[in-house]
Amino acid sequence: MRLLATLFFSLMSLSVRIAPVEAPVGQIVFWRSAVALVPILVYLAWRSQLRHGLKTARPLGHVKRSLYGCAAMFFSFLSIAHLPLALATALSFLAPLIVVPIAVALLGERPGIIVVAATLLGFLGVGLMLWPAMVGPELAVGTLIGVGAGLACAATTALAKTEIKRLTATEAPAAIAFYFAVVCAACGLATWPIGWADVGQTALLALIASGLFGGFAHIAMTEAVARAPVSTLAPFEYTAMIWAILFDLAVFALWPEPISLLGALLIVIAAAGVAFADRIGTRLKVLQA
Repeated sequence: MRLLATLFFSLMSLSVRIAPVEAPVGQIVFWRSAVALVPILVYLAWRSQLRHGLKTARPLGHVKRSLYGCAAMFFSFLSIAHLPLALATALSFLAPLIVVPIAVALLGERPGIIVVAATLLGFLGVGLMLWPAMVGPELAVGTLIGVGAGLACAATTALAKTEIKRLTATEAPAAIAFYFAVVCAACGLATWPIGWADVGQTALLALIASGLFGGFAHIAMTEAVARAPVSTLAPFEYTAMIWAILFDLAVFALWPEPISLLGALLIVIAAAGVAFADRIGTRLKVLQA
């Protein structure tokens, strides 16, 4: 189920990568969120949770989490529009790395040497990804926009995950996913007066597909979490890089610059290092003993 969720999220990103040719980001956010409500509601009905599964004692908590998540979605789609899928996907793994300096500055935490080293490695990876844009004959503005949006996406994703952690103490996962889709659809719809595009058939199908794949991804994720610990499932998230590279090659005939691909690899390694720092530290202590 976790691998299936990763595939669905990757297919959603592929759909979003196709849609920006004709549609602005706000329009994509609306379609991705509104259409996702269909599989989510069908899933809730199948689980007989439609009546009771959406009850909440913390409506403001859902709004706060959803606004952070909606901002992350806007930035993510902007990053996907300007970068190959592989690079945009790698930047999404920066979220746990960005939490580290925030925790040090605001919470007074003192991370271990493994976490510090992994964080520095991740930001080195960002520098390598930026390198081709900085040394080319012309400054690649699109690349800079994509990387900047990717960094903003990682930061807002980190904030959203913090709010999700708080909500899971009292709220059902289905309710969190449902209200997130509702708020994001409303935020996307709010951009309509700014100007939406009259999209063609291909872009319209891509917009609908992004919502369906996003909804199915949330369902698969929920089922996975219900059957295995989150720590066990975490490594499978990184298979998204495999799908992203394959889609770049098969659909867009794109291959990232070798140095950018190296930077993406460093980010993935760094994110994995932060995620499994406790396990690594424990094993090192056992070996030393």
